[in-house]
Amino acid sequence: MNTLTKPRGCTSFKTRQLSRRLSQFYDAEVSKSGLKTTQYSLLSNLARLGPSRPVDLAGELKMTASTLSRNLQPLIAAGWISLGAGADARSRLVELTEAGEAKRREAQSHWKTAQLKLNALLGVERVIALHEIIDEAMALLGGDEEPDIED
Repeated sequence: MNTLTKPRGCTSFKTRQLSRRLSQFYDAEVSKSGLKTTQYSLLSNLARLGPSRPVDLAGELKMTASTLSRNLQPLIAAGWISLGAGADARSRLVELTEAGEAKRREAQSHWKTAQLKLNALLGVERVIALHEIIDEAMALLGGDEEPDIED
């Protein structure tokens, strides 16, 4: 146990550093499917939500409409997502295609491999403790809990 009376260093920097390292770890495995982890996340959220209006999907993913639009373009071009007509002439719906669902499942197997490797590297107890600390910090900071999309 650390006996320091106050934290050393910048918490923001340390958490960004960890986030980058974890992203690199997952990206290295998920990229074997031809996707970035951000693309896998987008496909997984669409699979969970079903056909969605872009504005609703952007809100769910906590991103701007323009960022979502940029992220959707390569997935639409690959045929993994379709952008079709919505309930009225002005609305559109984003939907996962059959090919997109197949790509999501392929990427999911790589994500699971990354998760198991990380659990082995850090130890399951440490990963559970990390999740608990993150969840508690998010609650204290007023952050919305995001759904687990990988399983």
